[in-house]
Amino acid sequence: MALFYVQGVPVGYTAIMLAMIASMGGFIFGYDTGQISDILLMDDFLLRFAQCGTPGDLATCHFSRVREGLIVALLSIGTLIGALCGAPTADFLGRRRAMQVESLIFCVGVIVQITSKSEWAQLAVGRLIAGLGVGGLSAAVPMYQAETAPPQIRGAMTATYQLFITLGILVAYSISIVTRNMSGAGSWRTVIGLGFIWPAILSVGIQFMPESPRWLASRGHLEKAQLALAATRGIDASEAENNYALRREVEEIASHVQYEQSVRGGWLDCFRVENKTLYRTLLGMALQSLQQLTGANYFFYYGATIFSSVGISDSFVTQIILGAVNFVCTFGGLYVMEKFGRRIPLIIGGIWQSAWLFVFATAGTVKDPSTHKGIGDLLIISACMFIWGFATTWAPGIWILIGETFPTRTRAKQGALATASNWLWNFLLAFFTPFIVGDIQYRYGYIFASCNLFASVFVFLFLYESSNLSLEAVDMMYNDPNCKPWNSRTWAPPGYRNRKDLVKQTGTVEAHRGLEEAHTEKADRRSSATGSATYNEDERPAIAAGQREKVR
Repeated sequence: MALFYVQGVPVGYTAIMLAMIASMGGFIFGYDTGQISDILLMDDFLLRFAQCGTPGDLATCHFSRVREGLIVALLSIGTLIGALCGAPTADFLGRRRAMQVESLIFCVGVIVQITSKSEWAQLAVGRLIAGLGVGGLSAAVPMYQAETAPPQIRGAMTATYQLFITLGILVAYSISIVTRNMSGAGSWRTVIGLGFIWPAILSVGIQFMPESPRWLASRGHLEKAQLALAATRGIDASEAENNYALRREVEEIASHVQYEQSVRGGWLDCFRVENKTLYRTLLGMALQSLQQLTGANYFFYYGATIFSSVGISDSFVTQIILGAVNFVCTFGGLYVMEKFGRRIPLIIGGIWQSAWLFVFATAGTVKDPSTHKGIGDLLIISACMFIWGFATTWAPGIWILIGETFPTRTRAKQGALATASNWLWNFLLAFFTPFIVGDIQYRYGYIFASCNLFASVFVFLFLYESSNLSLEAVDMMYNDPNCKPWNSRTWAPPGYRNRKDLVKQTGTVEAHRGLEEAHTEKADRRSSATGSATYNEDERPAIAAGQREKVR
């Protein structure tokens, strides 16, 4: 039974649960990202892993730039490798099993970290291992959500991955502010050890969700693919075979899979010029790189250190404020990406983020924030305004696009390459930020501001608008020589005048089908009461099909 309708198309309870459970992969990512910023400032953590002039004297303990950079950034090296390995894993095991395996790997990394006593290298290696799991999940989850979601809510469903990243960051900040006053290693081991909970929820919950219908179709399981689609659309399994819209979608997927199986789908195929495959590989890699170059992780990784240095009495509280802004505003991102598509939010978001980074950099450069309270307040406000823009545009938008831009035959591999690009820049920024900030301090913001402006121009010139299209139609759009990025918003498959006409007709057909089913149920009740049927079961599909043709 449908939970609700979007543009006349039914959405089932399973679709919502699927988005929430799979997005625990994003929560794991966010939690691991958020925890390190505060852990670096905890007393016991400093005494154990930092360099101390006098052993046991906290006042003499500090992290060198190299050690701090490696502890923070080795997670990103693991995620880069994990993202690349995630593609063949997801193709071989299926999307769900791949997520379960990657959750287990993350747990191994947590064990290595919490058993560390005084060797910072062991802690860093533990973050590297955990990163393998996080990277694999970052490739598998958005792909699974995009392949399973109804096109009308694909943006919102895939964006829940980013929403859960922000929730994970906020939860990590909140737990850290509670445990920081615990005595001994419990202050930081509790934060890290709670990381076992999130992969457990994902591994158990995903077992009850349907597999990706497109992965099932690629393995020849069309009946299972149809049932998976029926579950997310809120259609009873017994009615799936007689549902016109569902059969049409399965046939479209099967036809596309059959075509793609006639050509190779290896790693080298990601770089073939034909069918704009190379174009989309480079596009995905560029978008993921630019998401990192917006500068968001500058605040999430080193926010506590940044605001501590400007004289703010409790930088932990400031981190919670930034994390809360990030989480709450991401809800707006779910709406923005469905209402306004992909291109316009990313273009406007890049400009907005650039403006506030210019304010941040200028405020911190003109006067010393540690001696001017007003400047310190302006830094926090500009950081919050930047995160507001990021959380509603570039944060969810890029993960949505990675799930829906690539063709089925190479989607896992292209998604892995794109995600690996994100993690490569993540590592570079995490490792080199302490060195760069040490030399140019707040002027670092000017670099990120320029990158945001470049990102807006890049989106305008190269990104196609893929909202409200099936994944198969997105592939057709990229291969239409008459379609350009700047006019792609109106493109529609053959048989429709434009994108609005596509949305309207799809909704009309589905709404009309709902009326037909209601009429049929009434007819059944009348026939049961009178002992005669108006028409038999075999005739209904034919009559319904004729009525749909009139609608079209």
